[in-house]
Amino acid sequence: MAASRSSISLLAIAVPSPIVEFRVLEQLSMVPKVQSAGSRAEIEQALLDSAARHQFGLLTVPDLRETTQKKGIDLTMECRIVEVCNPAQAKKALGANGDVPAALPCQISVDGTEGRYTIATLLPTNLTQLFDPPALGPVAQDVEAVNPAMMDAAAGAAR
Repeated sequence: MAASRSSISLLAIAVPSPIVEFRVLEQLSMVPKVQSAGSRAEIEQALLDSAARHQFGLLTVPDLRETTQKKGIDLTMECRIVEVCNPAQAKKALGANGDVPAALPCQISVDGTEGRYTIATLLPTNLTQLFDPPALGPVAQDVEAVNPAMMDAAAGAAR
């Protein structure tokens, strides 16, 4: 079965800040993205601060560029995955289905080059459609309501 795009929306927002030029690049059915002109360090710090405000904790930040270089493969762009988790939401999801750990934690990627980074994530509601029972839906909706706010904060704008 071929993948289809159910909706694409483009939105440009001018933000008077030397750190950020914020723009929603593309909202596909599964991968919302925002772009930032900030530095990777500024973006990651803003993302972690926003995650903490939404009761998400940092688990790890794998650096894919560094990892691939250790294996002799050179990536030209930076690519880091910020892994965050809201323990209360994770407990609800785990209680509903024991297979859920395969979809945890929430991963928000920060990739690109200095001055032009993309921040992206997978939508929890789409991931939880892979699991039964339907009880996961409300948990995924709660988490999904927060992820874009964290991404926007990281890009330098608030929804």
